Amino acid sequence: MAGTLIVFWAFAGLAVVSALCCITRRSPVASALWLVVTLFSLAALFVLLDAQFLAVLQVLVYAGAIMVLFLFVIMLLNLGRAGPTDLRGPAGLGVGVLLSGLLLVQLLALRQAGLSPSVAVAPGAVARIAAEQGMVPAIARPLFGAYLVPFEITSVLLLAAIVGAVVLAKRRL
Repeated sequence: MAGTLIVFWAFAGLAVVSALCCITRRSPVASALWLVVTLFSLAALFVLLDAQFLAVLQVLVYAGAIMVLFLFVIMLLNLGRAGPTDLRGPAGLGVGVLLSGLLLVQLLALRQAGLSPSVAVAPGAVARIAAEQGMVPAIARPLFGAYLVPFEITSVLLLAAIVGAVVLAKRRL
């Protein structure tokens, strides 16, 4: 149990650090690669939660297909040096402090509401549901039932982002 807890905190820390590196890098390719590290860390956390199917989907779909798509869009846009829209100096520091404060407020509100990660998923709940009905139906039923509209909105947003990147790239050429 103690070993699992150490591995959990190691991957959770790696996910947080790599996510911070993802949003602080100036190079879009470096940001995309840090995002891949974040996605792999999340896949490891899914394995620790006995959700191996979700971990495989995380690696194949997000760390594989979506990140390849992102890298193609980055290369298509041919992004060079950072432009004058970067937040630097006191303004950038102020935005960073503001966003960190908002994140802290959200975490404190979740803790007071009793929605901490240790309470949200009961130990063995994923394994119990998988044993009763199988892992794929346990994931597919809510995804294509209650969460169908957000799932489709996400796919439309990804499509709009790709079309927008192509339009911006054509305008530059």
